[in-house]
Amino acid sequence: MTEEFDALERRPDTLLITLAGNDRPGLTSATLATLALAGVDVVDLEQIVLRARLVLGLLVTAPADAASTDALKHAIEETAHALDMTVEIEEGVGDTPREPADRARVTVLGLPLKAAALASVTRTIASAGGNIDRIIRLARYPVTAFDLHVSGASPDELRVTLSAEAAAQGVDIAVQPANLVRRGMRLIVMDVDSTLIDGEVIEMIAAHAGYEKEVAAVTEAAMRGELDFEESLRGRVKYLKGVPATALDEVYAGLQLNPGARTMVRTLRRLGYRFAIVSGGFSQITDRLAADLGIHYARANELEIVDGVLTGEVVGEVVDRAGKARALREFAAEIGIPEAATVAIGDGANDLDMLAAAGLGIAYNAKPAVRSAAGTAINVPYLDTIMYLLGISREEIEAADAEAGIVTPAPPLL
Repeated sequence: MTEEFDALERRPDTLLITLAGNDRPGLTSATLATLALAGVDVVDLEQIVLRARLVLGLLVTAPADAASTDALKHAIEETAHALDMTVEIEEGVGDTPREPADRARVTVLGLPLKAAALASVTRTIASAGGNIDRIIRLARYPVTAFDLHVSGASPDELRVTLSAEAAAQGVDIAVQPANLVRRGMRLIVMDVDSTLIDGEVIEMIAAHAGYEKEVAAVTEAAMRGELDFEESLRGRVKYLKGVPATALDEVYAGLQLNPGARTMVRTLRRLGYRFAIVSGGFSQITDRLAADLGIHYARANELEIVDGVLTGEVVGEVVDRAGKARALREFAAEIGIPEAATVAIGDGANDLDMLAAAGLGIAYNAKPAVRSAAGTAINVPYLDTIMYLLGISREEIEAADAEAGIVTPAPPLL
């Protein structure tokens, strides 16, 4: 009786079956058909295909007795042999539960992403007590992006340690808690100058007055946080006095959106996102940008124009650092979503309050002080990489465009 009891104690509750080989149609169904004949339950299942190589993992309940278990193992081995697959079968007890606490999504982007950098990142995760449960490729061009599912390490602690590692390795890393908030992000709030567009509008207008260099020097200091924003804005706007209002049309016609801007807005609008632009620039430009791109909300300063000429003054309250954060909160409240469901993107010191107020604040090609203060930094010139931080892959983006009749350039062969 004791020997029979010991045998029952040792009998596995589950079998972990792992098959690997060249992918082709019918492999998964053939494996499941063999399992069906044994009458077992599928507890867990995962499959990946990498460069036409398939790895299939199945966790199933073990049959009721040792003889049936041996028969199932033999049947699986025969099926694998017929499919020209390798197979490993491990006995286990139960299904290991996944702890809900301390789970994170770590998104790594590189241009390029070298093996040495990825090795250092994964080593840092392990040193922090994190285990990488799964890795998914989100994009292979124009940047390489991977989404790492990590358990066992605090997202807040990972964010701190990986921020330093990102700087050391020259890659971009975003760490977010693995919860429903990431999937529920529904408002994107963007700065305009040097974020949505390439360059600074006030400098472009100042060029018409012959003061581009003078204005650019003040703008640079203000974006580094060295000057009070409102004071610096009013001082710069004075240089614009006498510029004809028609110059604004010329400036708008010459604007260049940063790469990926239209793709990001187009794709996320399909998913029901709302967009807002909040700028320390001017409504005469931002309102037109919003209309052109299909952006729902816009807030910026207003240049005073009298008799068709800029007076060198702004009208009304200045949209400064605090004003940007206030706009984010007001837009979120109007939509009826929590601030945790917002994403803010900016590059200058006057964006810091807005970045801090958002559920995900992203410093985009930002000044050093902004990069160090923001929770997440993107330093590649493609605005649509923001979507990778939301778990959206390049393949999904292009598939949606193809359905809408939008043709994207073919990726380079690798």
